Amino acid sequence: MKYQVIIIGGGPAGYTAAEAAGKGGLSVLLIEKNSLGGVCLNEGCIPTKTLLYSAKTYDSAKHASKYAVNIPEVSFDLPKIIARKSKVVRKLVLGVKAKLTANNVTIVSGEAQIIDKNTVRCGEEIYEGENLILCTGSETFIPPIPGVDAVNYWTHRDALDSKELPASLAIVGGGVIGMEFASFFNSLGVQVAVVEMMDEILGGMDKELSALLRAEYAKRGIKFLLGTKVVDLSQTGEGAVVSYENAEGNGSVIAEKLLMSVGRRPVTKGFGLENLNLEQTERGAIRVNEKMQTSVPDVYVCGDLTGFSLLAHTAVREAEVAVHSILGKEDAMSYRAIPGVVYTNPEIAGVGETEESASTKGINYQVIKLPMAYSGRFVAENEGVNGVCKVLLDEQQRVIGAHVLGNPASEIITLAGTAIELGLTAAQWKKIVFPHPTVGEIFREVL
Repeated sequence: MKYQVIIIGGGPAGYTAAEAAGKGGLSVLLIEKNSLGGVCLNEGCIPTKTLLYSAKTYDSAKHASKYAVNIPEVSFDLPKIIARKSKVVRKLVLGVKAKLTANNVTIVSGEAQIIDKNTVRCGEEIYEGENLILCTGSETFIPPIPGVDAVNYWTHRDALDSKELPASLAIVGGGVIGMEFASFFNSLGVQVAVVEMMDEILGGMDKELSALLRAEYAKRGIKFLLGTKVVDLSQTGEGAVVSYENAEGNGSVIAEKLLMSVGRRPVTKGFGLENLNLEQTERGAIRVNEKMQTSVPDVYVCGDLTGFSLLAHTAVREAEVAVHSILGKEDAMSYRAIPGVVYTNPEIAGVGETEESASTKGINYQVIKLPMAYSGRFVAENEGVNGVCKVLLDEQQRVIGAHVLGNPASEIITLAGTAIELGLTAAQWKKIVFPHPTVGEIFREVL
């Protein structure tokens, strides 16, 4: 029961670390208490995108006449949409397990308990390890709003599995998760209201583009209450009552269903983390260096437990860096160009500095932007729709940020991320030959 690497948590960070360590010839134990793939694969990134793609397909069919395609009747089957989501998740979970098995990773199902940095218990078994990698992920945060315990609210997990549409839905929280579910249910005809405490949706994303996305969804019928604090929740025969206060006074929203979506927080309890006495940040996350090493030798932390971005792709890269450190390979984690994407329709994506973050840091920057209509491919595929591409340059004309509203923002944002990570100037980036016609050419046009 001795291993060179013990990993707690089988999400994107955990299974990436396990595969990389196995490929590197190390003996690896991976302990996961639920399903391989973690939140991202089982109840987050993948299932939500599967549902959103069905909604996007439905939207496209409804508006097919704009492209001279006539579809007499368009409908959807929600139970089949949910069933397809479950099928996609099962397929990908099996794929993760196959990759781990192929790299000789021992997988144990159960709750891990850390005894010390070299000893972990799971059930009745005791395992010894030379290196410990913690990848415990995050959990839904439910704020202590008065009345919350008396309301039959949804979390994202409940919303993913509902086979019946509510007539109306109130969403507390206008962040990424809240907006993606707002998009999904709005597309399927549900009356949606979003209550957000901040003065704009999608905190952390570019404010100008977030406001444009909000305006688009307001035209589609979503009601937004910004700068609004929820002060009480209650349940009536008509549904959930969300009582709020804002600059205009007090009010309430009544909806058949309530989705609580105010964010997530790292999982720090229940697995013996306190027995390691790791140095923490001011916000309670675990402090790591650029090699993902903690204050305790041979203990590494990757993914949401670092408290940095709570994004699967960040976790994957952190896991690679941690394993490279164990293997003695030169590597270091960079957070300069971590993309953020919201899979609404249209999508919004950003990487690097926003105008707001650059201003806060005292960075002198220049903004250059163009309508997405400057891309021929975008015009061909988006009848009557527009978007925006914005790029931020510093005083040396280096690319330090990029933000896109318009499909497929998620697929082209990596072009900008690469430029930022490599420290390219606008002139250097423009020398790259882009294929034509592609939506990604918008970056070349804007420079």
